Amino acid sequence: MDTFSHIKAVISITLGLSITHLLKGAAKQIQHPGRDKPYWVHNLWTLYLFILLLHFWWWEINLHEIKHWLFAEYFFIIIYIVTYYSVCALLYPDDLKDYQGYKDYFYSRRKWIFSILGASYLLDLIDTEIKGPTYVHHYNIEYPIRNISHFILCMVAIKVENRKFHAVLVILFILYETSYILRLF
Repeated sequence: MDTFSHIKAVISITLGLSITHLLKGAAKQIQHPGRDKPYWVHNLWTLYLFILLLHFWWWEINLHEIKHWLFAEYFFIIIYIVTYYSVCALLYPDDLKDYQGYKDYFYSRRKWIFSILGASYLLDLIDTEIKGPTYVHHYNIEYPIRNISHFILCMVAIKVENRKFHAVLVILFILYETSYILRLF
């Protein structure tokens, strides 16, 4: 097995677990709608993370361009992927006994959710650099602006508890990510 195949396997396992966590959490809401009150903003963040994970999985195919891997690069990629799993795990806890549903849970954990999600945008910049200068130059100025603005918006989301802000933010993130994917690929 070559190095890229090995790394691709670890990426696939971790991203597969992330997607499984999201799908399992969403299915639990459908199976037991009266048990834990669903919250539409939380569900839209689930949709956004699902889209983001699919985009990431596609994006990482360019890791095959790296011919010589160092352990530091491998370790970085794994840490980067773990940030996505962490956000997915935070969106769907094992139980909501201490909360009055997903709305209460989401706002009580927003600092963690948006801290880790925000970090993922900064890690993405490093991930792109690892793929080499040819890869970096393939993307225009929109890419770093996207990542930095998403990071800043996540930092704002940590501080702001306003429900309308979070509703608008997730809708904008979904629309932008969908547009970005369609324009990029």
